[in-house]
Amino acid sequence: MSLSLTRVPETIVQSNVEIALAEDIGSGDITADLLPVDRMAEATVITREDGVLCGQHWVNTVFASVDDRISIDWSAADGDSLTAGQTLFELRGPARGLLTGERTALNFLQTLSGTATRCRDYARSVEGTGVRLLDTRKTLPGLRAAQKYAVRCGGCHNHRIGLYDAFLIKENHILACGGIHAAVLRARESAPGKPVEVEVESTDELLQAIDAGCERVMLDNFDLGALREAVKLTNGRAELEASGNVTLATLRAIAETGVDFISIGALTKGCQPLDLSMRLA
Repeated sequence: MSLSLTRVPETIVQSNVEIALAEDIGSGDITADLLPVDRMAEATVITREDGVLCGQHWVNTVFASVDDRISIDWSAADGDSLTAGQTLFELRGPARGLLTGERTALNFLQTLSGTATRCRDYARSVEGTGVRLLDTRKTLPGLRAAQKYAVRCGGCHNHRIGLYDAFLIKENHILACGGIHAAVLRARESAPGKPVEVEVESTDELLQAIDAGCERVMLDNFDLGALREAVKLTNGRAELEASGNVTLATLRAIAETGVDFISIGALTKGCQPLDLSMRLA
């Protein structure tokens, strides 16, 4: 169920940037217009705190869209660990364009780097356990592909991308279909080849899901004892994913129960943007 792309498609990045620039520039950057039209300048962008870089493609696209005479010289790459005070990139070009693109570019870079940084912290906390940490669909509207890319930059993994690429059969789906077996059967018939995952809330439902032949079972809010029991009962017949109220403090203990995956909404929800700064020379 993971996204195999190493980069987000150009069309998605371009769309993200077009929307962001349109809402910021509107009918024109009246403050940047105070500068002489022929004024050239240089600028440096640094990070004020440690973190993980993510968002180069969006930054490049922002400045190319504002003024294609702007050049960018990167000193770090997506996925690199950063230290406070480090220079990320230098810019050269028309001063108006540098200032017009500044906020939009940094918004993308701060947000995605913040997501990648959080993911790195979570991934480090389970090193050696073999578990894979998954994101969810709890992403910023319009920036799902971007944030899921940031998740990968931070060392975690992607769950399904949307409602179209994999089944996740939950309580209401099960009730409406008439049971776990019936829901899984319908999924197989309606979209052969699509991965099927069932969310369960008890050991009995777990056994039903395994018997129905789904590839993965999501264990919703199971405590540590119940997770260990689920791993033992499943005995490799299906992948197991722990979910619900997972925090950095509880993560290691959950990973050590032997589940294959842990899905965590916090990887992309409410992330603190990385503190960045741009200075014009």
